[in-house]
Amino acid sequence: MKTSNGKGSVSVLVLCSVFVLLITVVFIVNSVDFVSLIQFTTGSKSEHKIQAIELQTTAITTALRGFRAASFAADSHSPNVTVIASNNSALPHRKDQKLEQGLARARAAIRKAASRSSQNLSAIRRIVSAEIFRNPGSFYQSYMEMEKRFKVYVYEEGDPPIVHDGPCKSIYTIEGRFIHEMEHGSNRFRTRDPHFSHVYFMPFSVVWMVKYFYKPNSYNVSPLKEFVDDYVNVISTKHPFWNRTQGADHFMLSCHDWGPLASKGNPFLYNTSIRVFCNANSSEGFNPQKDVSLPEIHLYGGIVNPKLRSPPPANSSRPHLAFFAGGSHGPIRPILLQHWKGRDPDLPVFEYLSKDLDYYSFMLQSKFCLCPSGHEVASPRIVEAIYAECVPVILSDHYVLPFSDVLKWEAFSIQVEISEIPRLKEVLMAVPEEKYAKLKEGLRAVRRHFVLNQPAKRFDVFHMILHSVWLRRLNARISATIHSIAVVQLSFNQFPIPSEAVTYHEFAKGTMAQLYYPE
Repeated sequence: MKTSNGKGSVSVLVLCSVFVLLITVVFIVNSVDFVSLIQFTTGSKSEHKIQAIELQTTAITTALRGFRAASFAADSHSPNVTVIASNNSALPHRKDQKLEQGLARARAAIRKAASRSSQNLSAIRRIVSAEIFRNPGSFYQSYMEMEKRFKVYVYEEGDPPIVHDGPCKSIYTIEGRFIHEMEHGSNRFRTRDPHFSHVYFMPFSVVWMVKYFYKPNSYNVSPLKEFVDDYVNVISTKHPFWNRTQGADHFMLSCHDWGPLASKGNPFLYNTSIRVFCNANSSEGFNPQKDVSLPEIHLYGGIVNPKLRSPPPANSSRPHLAFFAGGSHGPIRPILLQHWKGRDPDLPVFEYLSKDLDYYSFMLQSKFCLCPSGHEVASPRIVEAIYAECVPVILSDHYVLPFSDVLKWEAFSIQVEISEIPRLKEVLMAVPEEKYAKLKEGLRAVRRHFVLNQPAKRFDVFHMILHSVWLRRLNARISATIHSIAVVQLSFNQFPIPSEAVTYHEFAKGTMAQLYYPE
């Protein structure tokens, strides 16, 4: 650092202020008993807990804003002061080099498996169903490499319920269950040493942010964005890992519709980090090359409905051609209801079911289950249809389907264009019985990959989510540093995603599926 024009004392004073503010941030972040202290002094354990979270968030925000202001003040009062925001902690460590070498070996093994997958197909079939994967040999090798190498560091900053907690008994179940399994499960992937980690998980819950920070009917999501930005600022101030890659090896996970909006609170999180979302809309910023599509799983009371646990035998009668029941919201459902609501007994379509009719019984008695998008692209009906072995009919624009980089969705579902809704019965009647039987076999095979187990089991949805994150990390190569400044080069292969609508067929042909899963 250089000083001139007799203004060194001013610069030192301002930088001392910056240091004090940074100490304040660290103190706040490390105040594990912050909430419990307020509970103790007030005797309340509910509403004051939320007040404590708000106070903590406000304090962090104030301190960080003070830090920014002091930094700008240093620049304005001492124009000849040069502040370099990186130091030796940002330089690549031997541990980092070892991690990258391991990833390089994993890439080589996956490519090798792709070239000889047909030779080992019989052995792989004993473990996974080859018919539902784009390249079963590559997937199996990649999964083995993940189990062998992949390590995830979970940030400890923040307090429940906003951080380290999430919903486990609602339409957003997957969000809370993943956080819980990652932090408290007996999985092999979590590491307590961040220097040995391939990716870093930020375990905050957007669902709980909406519950505690959002004012109903205000349509103001700024508190969510501010919390996310403050959280990133805290971890990037306290730890060196975010700044080394600008967040490219970090990920967040949310099943709330507003997860993508919350991620806009920090531009690097939005543009660079791995974002795992149920709302995987390619027309609203979801980038399949770095982001992960999360299946929406609705567990009433935290469990699968008993009727869906053991679907009827494959040869059981299914008298209905197709079925749908749901509200008329979003751009697609009104079209479906307009053309088919109450029009055909072979194709029962309801806006709302009466109390004497059972939703899951209709699913189990139907050959096809219609899965139109609502306000957002994702729908829990897709997973429910898989459980019921009722072939999902995807009615959606811009939806990147879960795990579509490895799963062959056309092996267990049908996608119908929105313009074909008036001809829906004709389209479904044209499916040959042989193909329908194959689709049913695909549903039985793919079910295990969409099941939430407690504890998690190999190849279940928890592991499929991690595998999707693992693939994105494989595609992110971290280069050497130049002049003490960490530089990240993201090599997301040479198959770019078009900015317009992307169907899962186009996605599978155009992205990393070709790099690691050539057909």
